[in-house]
Amino acid sequence: MHQCPMDMFQYTIEPGDTLEKIAGRFNTSINLISNGNAGINSDNLSIGQVICIPSWFTHHYNIQSVPNDRQYTRQEVDLMNELRRLWEDHITWTRMTIISMVENLADVDLVTKRLLQNPTDFATLLRALYGDEIASKFEELFTNHLTIAAELVKAAISDDKMAASDAERRWYANADEIATFLASINPYWSEKMWREMMYEHLALTKAEAVDRINKYYAADILVFDKIQTQALKMADIMSEGILRQFPNRF
Repeated sequence: MHQCPMDMFQYTIEPGDTLEKIAGRFNTSINLISNGNAGINSDNLSIGQVICIPSWFTHHYNIQSVPNDRQYTRQEVDLMNELRRLWEDHITWTRMTIISMVENLADVDLVTKRLLQNPTDFATLLRALYGDEIASKFEELFTNHLTIAAELVKAAISDDKMAASDAERRWYANADEIATFLASINPYWSEKMWREMMYEHLALTKAEAVDRINKYYAADILVFDKIQTQALKMADIMSEGILRQFPNRF
């Protein structure tokens, strides 16, 4: 079992991967990957090998960019808290769904139904700012994000490598769509930034599911801690973009 430091996340080598390709995918450098993986180089990568990737937030997100004397209105705080709650719901119900699927629990349909409420809840918040069309499009994309994830978990449980590979390919394509869409509706949300954050979110969620399937329970818990930290930072970045775009609404 391979564990990564808290400022890094697991990535499983796929066919055709090189360090240059992986570094480009997660907006890091070959040197940073090498520093976290003793003795690694493109000549000794093997399919299925697990390596550690530096977290995007460690090198690109600086919370100190927000002035220390910044004072928020009650409405601004409510928005930030609500987005944090929505992202917490997203990762918590995703985790509960993974556990129910892997352990074949009787509550799996009910838990999955609750998880799929999350895109609707996000859409409710966005609708007040962006209107029905944009809110509905985000709900569609985010629902696909969750349903494809469920396909990937099912394929992994049954050890169907072909189905898992297809689901993962579509999962990352969906992440690209989400990043492009978010950048199109808010000038303060960078497509590149959201793609990198979503890619890290997917990699962490996959690691969480794999650890649960393999009964690596301690590692599974550690990965979820990283997922939670990352999700809350994504919530704050989302809040910051909205507050800058709509300064007179809060």
